[in-house]
Amino acid sequence: MNATAVVHHPIEAAIFDMDGLLLDSELLAMEALLTAGAELGYDMPRSFCHSMIGSSLDLCRAMVAAKYGSEFPVEAYFKLQERHLHALVAQGKLALKTGVVELLDLLDQRGIKHAVATSSGRARTLHHLGIVGIARRFEHIITRDDVTHPKPDPEPYLLAASRLGVLPTACLALEDSHNGVRAAHAAGMRVIMVPDLLHPNEEMHDKAHRIMESLHDVIRFLNEAKGHG
Repeated sequence: MNATAVVHHPIEAAIFDMDGLLLDSELLAMEALLTAGAELGYDMPRSFCHSMIGSSLDLCRAMVAAKYGSEFPVEAYFKLQERHLHALVAQGKLALKTGVVELLDLLDQRGIKHAVATSSGRARTLHHLGIVGIARRFEHIITRDDVTHPKPDPEPYLLAASRLGVLPTACLALEDSHNGVRAAHAAGMRVIMVPDLLHPNEEMHDKAHRIMESLHDVIRFLNEAKGHG
């Protein structure tokens, strides 16, 4: 926990990242990135693909162009990546992270509003949330298509709070990526990091209100917070 974190308001809303937090999708995305690179004749380091986790497509394009130069077929690469990811999803490999349904049920019971703030585009977001059966469980879904500045900018989280009609300081953000934690923290929210492929570094320990192993830990946290309220 960040010792300097101050709780200003009771939690009125929870805002979820999608990939790696709600959905067990980051390994699928990694596989698709690596496969697309190999098809184009590039042996892309896994660590480099890791570094793109939690970033918008625009930022990923810029990262790839910066690493491989102007000769790299950026657009073809990401079209291939999207095709491979779609195939993996069609094979039934997309699943919910453990604890998602239980956490959403708890939020419903408590009357705590909930939304999604993701760096993925709207079409993919609605498709993937629909496949796992939770698209209708959120009052609002903020995607890359809804903002001018994606994560790590706070705009996605600020827009989600605004749509919910809740102050950012009354929101709990749930994230797995470094850029997501940065965005939620910059928005003035308490953020719980539940790491997936990216391990928390010193900056994450400083910015996160808590770092937890699973969404079941988040459920326990909310139950304990209610007990002390």
